Amino acid sequence: MSSEKLLCELIALPSVNPAFASGGDSKPGEKNVADFLAATAAQAGLPVEFQKVSSDRFNFITRLSPSGKITKRILLAPHLDTVPAANEKQFCPLKKNGRIYGRGACDTKGSVAAMLSALISLVNDPQRPRQTEIVFAGLVDEEDAQRGSRALAASGLKADLAIIGEPTELKIVSAHKGNLWLRLETRGKAAHGSTPQLGKNAIHEMARVVDLLETSYRAKLRRRKHPLLGHATVSVGTISGGTQANVVPDKCVITADRRTLPGETEQSVRKELKQLFHAKKLSVHIDSSKSAACLPLETNFQVPVVQELFCALGQKKAAGVDYFCDAAVLSEAGIPSVVFGPGDIAQAHTSDEWISIQQLERATRMLTKYFQTLP
Repeated sequence: MSSEKLLCELIALPSVNPAFASGGDSKPGEKNVADFLAATAAQAGLPVEFQKVSSDRFNFITRLSPSGKITKRILLAPHLDTVPAANEKQFCPLKKNGRIYGRGACDTKGSVAAMLSALISLVNDPQRPRQTEIVFAGLVDEEDAQRGSRALAASGLKADLAIIGEPTELKIVSAHKGNLWLRLETRGKAAHGSTPQLGKNAIHEMARVVDLLETSYRAKLRRRKHPLLGHATVSVGTISGGTQANVVPDKCVITADRRTLPGETEQSVRKELKQLFHAKKLSVHIDSSKSAACLPLETNFQVPVVQELFCALGQKKAAGVDYFCDAAVLSEAGIPSVVFGPGDIAQAHTSDEWISIQQLERATRMLTKYFQTLP
């Protein structure tokens, strides 16, 4: 099956992450896609297994193994889940003007199609690797808590290199930012709206916090730069406080998105913010709204196995991206990881998500060529 046909089949199988599914989604989750990929792999003569992640969610795994001793293992790890669709039409793949439209087209069913198609093409290829095992792992839950990659990492799987499928426009990415979701809370004192002087307005206190984050702190972050990733960022995403107009609010909460650079940790960011608020005499409680750390990625692209990939794909310089993905999770588990795939992140999560057919097919050829260089 061509990568183009495979992608269309995948788009037609909704795999909306259950964390974001609405009541109208009858079958949220990755199961339909995983089952279809299993059938496709089995038909091509590849073994099939499912790794349990939770009671009803499983990573799909297949592998092309050499007949002799395994001396190297390459892991391909795109994710199977998508964000919700704006309407049902997004689950009906549309080919138009050299593009394929549909939910997941570039994020990341395009990578799924290119990687699995390239792997299947090697089954009867006399140039298939003789000592290298190539493992394909379709991961669940990347869009929410990365439970799929965390389960795979916890399983103890060893690999010399992991290639994580994300829309990078066919560039090999060796660095990406980390992601903290911070919950900040201010406390005040409730009072009747007719006598506000008897209370302390938590929203007013939080307004000072928001202004500080979006001005002085943002400017400070712009001075902190990474050669591939640029500067760290902060963005206040939500605010909630008060109960009604005639009550002085005694509590206000915001959530902020903080993109981190290699070397920054949740602990270092919290310490930095506490010092900032203390200097301005602001009392703020800081917490995290993420269940697990979303660390930045920085893989040394001079490592031989990474250089082999760069050489095979004809890329001379490393690249970085602003978004977080499963690569950091697998890297933290000891697997050198990079990100690669067809598509542009600018189209991801949009109402008219699309991928270039030419780029999809080129990704398949590039991966096939790389696999053929492996020992």
